Amino acid sequence: MNSELDPFAYHPELRDRIADPLQSYFRTFTTANLAALARERGLQADWWYPDEVRQAMRAKTLSAHGDTDLWVFAYGSLMWDPALRFSEVRRARVPDYARHFILKDVFGARGTRKAPGLMAALDEGVGCDGLLFRIAREEVEQETEILWQREMVGPAYKAIFVDATVSDEPITALTFVADHEAELIDTTLTRAEQIHFIATGKGFLGSSLEYLTNISDHFAALGINDEDVTGLLRDTESYMRKP
Repeated sequence: MNSELDPFAYHPELRDRIADPLQSYFRTFTTANLAALARERGLQADWWYPDEVRQAMRAKTLSAHGDTDLWVFAYGSLMWDPALRFSEVRRARVPDYARHFILKDVFGARGTRKAPGLMAALDEGVGCDGLLFRIAREEVEQETEILWQREMVGPAYKAIFVDATVSDEPITALTFVADHEAELIDTTLTRAEQIHFIATGKGFLGSSLEYLTNISDHFAALGINDEDVTGLLRDTESYMRKP
């Protein structure tokens, strides 16, 4: 990962829990791949941003970032499969935001219109635990292009810089928060709907239950007690055991 230091020096317990970025599916993921999947699976194929629009959004966001290393805050699947070459990973907390399960996936990744899936988005709240990945200054351009192709493939998130803390040290980090104007963001979901979507949603990236379980497993390894995650997983597993 192009670092003289061990990227896992602060968290050796994550060494086998974070996928090798260079082997990640998302390293070569493009809208052309997405179009092919949509044709193959009969999915909607007109919802993502044109590449030139996405690149313009990336340039605008990163214009606020200087010629320095870039920290990226991960709170969902980026925690175990960042697809980014990183020189350091740290446990972090972002105040004033929370992980909310409000991203209702209907486009095929972890759910469809007939059987929606559910994933997380960062929204206003009392605080969110997650991971910070440091991207070396000389790799920011290439790595953020990969990151935008994944997280900003279509309307769902807004890319912003937030204040994070690592062992009480403040760090400014890039992250992706809920875009309330996007179709995929649904803040009206009931608990019962969230549980049902997690229990039944599946797609080409796997199931919604796998997504939630991975978050729970990472928190267990880090010693993070997140009742929203553990409670939702417990309730979903109980729901799935019912005849």
